[in-house]
Amino acid sequence: MKTQKIYLEHANITVNNLKEGIQFFQTAFPHFKIRGGDNETREWVHLGDDNTYIAINQAEIDVKKNEKNYDKIGINHIGFVVQDVEEIADNLLSKGYKRDYPIQIEKFRIRDYFTDADGNEYEFVQYLSDKTEEKNSYNN
Repeated sequence: MKTQKIYLEHANITVNNLKEGIQFFQTAFPHFKIRGGDNETREWVHLGDDNTYIAINQAEIDVKKNEKNYDKIGINHIGFVVQDVEEIADNLLSKGYKRDYPIQIEKFRIRDYFTDADGNEYEFVQYLSDKTEEKNSYNN
C-alpha cells in the first residue's frame, strides 16, 4: 500500500448567524474570500483560499451555543496551522473574541484557542521547528 499525501480540504459547520460565522473566519484569516454559496435552498458559503475552506451553513432553527465537553461525543475543536499565532490572536481579540485558555507556549509550538459566537472552538498552532520529530514531539 502506498503512502498518500493527505490534508484537510474543508470543515463544514452550521452557525446561528451566517454573517457572524463569516466575520469570525475573516477576522482570523483576512485573506479568506467567499468561493461560492447559495441563498435559494439553504443559506451557505464556502469561505477560504485556493487550497482550503470552511463550509458555513445558516441554521434553520435557533439553537443554544455548543456546550464544550471533551467527555461527550462530538467535535471538540478544529485546528489550523498558522505562520503567526500572535497576529491571529490580535485580530480576534480586537474584534471582541475571547481566548478559551491562556496561550500555550511550548518548546516547538505555540497554541492558542478561540471560540466563535456559537461556542465552536478553534485551535491556532504555530510550529517553531520545521523538523517533523520536533513538531510532533509531546515533550515540552
